Amino acid sequence: MDFNLKKLTSDAGVFFTRAVQFTEEKLGSAEKTELDTHLENLIARADCTKNWTEKIFRQTEVLLQPNPSARIEEFFYEKLDKKIPSRTTNGELLGQYMLDAAKDFGPGTPYGSTLITVGEYQSRLGGAEREFLQTSAINFLTPLRNFLEGDWRTISKERRLLENRRLDLDICKARVKKAKQAEAKAAAEQELRVAQTEFDRQAEVTRLLLEGISSTHVNHLRCLHEFVEAQATYYAQCHQYMQELQKELSSANSNTYPNSFASNANPSTSATCPSPVSSATLPGVSPPCLASTSTPGIAREPSGPLKIQDVQQPSTGHRKAKVLYDYDAHDTSELSLLADELITVYTVPGMDPDWLVGERGNQKGKVPVTYLELLS
Repeated sequence: MDFNLKKLTSDAGVFFTRAVQFTEEKLGSAEKTELDTHLENLIARADCTKNWTEKIFRQTEVLLQPNPSARIEEFFYEKLDKKIPSRTTNGELLGQYMLDAAKDFGPGTPYGSTLITVGEYQSRLGGAEREFLQTSAINFLTPLRNFLEGDWRTISKERRLLENRRLDLDICKARVKKAKQAEAKAAAEQELRVAQTEFDRQAEVTRLLLEGISSTHVNHLRCLHEFVEAQATYYAQCHQYMQELQKELSSANSNTYPNSFASNANPSTSATCPSPVSSATLPGVSPPCLASTSTPGIAREPSGPLKIQDVQQPSTGHRKAKVLYDYDAHDTSELSLLADELITVYTVPGMDPDWLVGERGNQKGKVPVTYLELLS
């Protein structure tokens, strides 16, 4: 391999001379050319922009992708200039697990049908999250990355050149001061003029690049607005999905729990009927129903829900509650509700925890807890 030995020697000499000048400046034994105040302010603002942009970029990455292994994998895909494979979100995965579980438990069972409903909404939440991640990566992360890996590298390169030109200028100034003979002094002054010209030119180039930081701030401001808009859209979708899910579950519970779960949820208050007794053994006596209950004052019809009319001894602890949604009573034991109205509620011993007794004037009946906001 053919080396340009003369050039290598010259470059090594320049590097050594600059190192000596830099060291002497740090020790205070050599003078240093100071940059003008405007340029120093631009450099300080650029450093501040770079540092905070880098921190915001890294933390946004953590927010959008909390898994460190996944972030490293995506980083390598980007460096290899390959398309990042589509990744299933946690919500989508949870939704699929619930749907698969419902198939085994039975879609017609209360638990299975509820799993299907919740699983479908979890999948919707996962889809909304996927769209939010993609939008944020394109509209917010990518511009920040482009600044750090593009504009900032160019600025850093020109700043290093400016520092080298400043060192060369100060070296030439020192040579002029040390020159004794007229010929040597004239040569040193000529080198000084050339160094001063190169320094001024590089300072102007660096200044123009640093002033471009203002445009960077404007661009990042626009990207920040788009990021917030994507967040607002995502959380609004999540809120809407969860409200719809709550309404569906409340509607399903009001139809399911009183009939399907009432006898299983509170075994101590369930009514049991023994097998019919032969009329030959007990003539004229019909089979009795034995009500096994530990709560006095509350009567249940066989295999039927609790009736408010039969409550003789309600418990204390009356509270005010605000109605969140309209509710239509399914039978005479329930109380119809209108959204935003205030009612008085309390519990009854042995009552299903998903229900309360509500009062509105002279009206009284069961009301679902999920339709209420309890007030202090």
